[in-house]
Amino acid sequence: MAKNPAPGAAQDSALLLNCYREMLRIRKSEQRLSKLFADSEIPGFIHLSIGQESVPVGISAHLKRDDTVAVTHRGHGQALAKGVPLAGFFAEMMGRDTGICRGRGGSMHIADAGVGMLGANGIVGGGIAIAVGSALAHQLAGAGNLAVCYFGDGALAEGVFHECINLAALWSLPVLFACENNGWGEFSRTDTQFCGSLEKLGAAFGIGYRCADGLDVLAVHATAADLVAGIRATSRPMILECKVERFHGHYEGDPQKYRDPEELKALEAKDPLAKAHAKLLALGLEATLLEALAAEIDDEIEAAVAAARAAEVPQFAAAKADVYAS
Repeated sequence: MAKNPAPGAAQDSALLLNCYREMLRIRKSEQRLSKLFADSEIPGFIHLSIGQESVPVGISAHLKRDDTVAVTHRGHGQALAKGVPLAGFFAEMMGRDTGICRGRGGSMHIADAGVGMLGANGIVGGGIAIAVGSALAHQLAGAGNLAVCYFGDGALAEGVFHECINLAALWSLPVLFACENNGWGEFSRTDTQFCGSLEKLGAAFGIGYRCADGLDVLAVHATAADLVAGIRATSRPMILECKVERFHGHYEGDPQKYRDPEELKALEAKDPLAKAHAKLLALGLEATLLEALAAEIDDEIEAAVAAARAAEVPQFAAAKADVYAS
């Protein structure tokens, strides 16, 4: 780090470095998942959140362990940001008995109640009602916790979303509706599926709304800080819309022939990790420090992958015991 940085710069660099570390951990984990999937070491489909790491990192910085989150099919980043351990995460992705769901959930159903991760969901909008139900439980418990509902703009036209924001407003539930707006609902532009405005929709139900640049982790961090504090103080729902980009296809392996090649080429300049890296260097951090951090994360990930490969595959008899009554 630069010698004798100004107090404000030192504070900014410390915060940004913490955020960058978590973002890089998510990015490298998903890049490793992509390679494992290509090598047929991960069963089923995976949906990567590469390019959207700022959102869960910026929000989770203000969450307590007992706060809860429910996420989408693109939920690896939210799971890791909420505290799901890498070893259990990779073992779950690779279908091993040591996974956090004993290898039975996989990518689209990863969950860890121990850190408040209520689960990813393969149904568009499927996690919204779960988060609102958890917010009701928090309200009844009276411990001051809140729920975060992550959803994409592809869920804006889903009936369950409209029902849930109505219920959350009606019952004054402590829930943050966090929309990761990447402009796509599977293979179609969102504006071909939803003609409304999330801000105006929230206003119709008396729900406060803020928008943040989802490619700037400090912008998400600052906006989320205000909203989370407001929810804790008032037990009222809030909406946070983060404008992001989908760097990969809808699913891993999607050729994305429906997207303009020029649009895909322009994504590199929008990379939130590259932006954070450049800003850290501008604030005076040494490049060697960031390189050492990347190497440390690589080692942690490879250790998790090695442990997963060495772990046992779930036995059908044990799995059946948790599903069917004797």
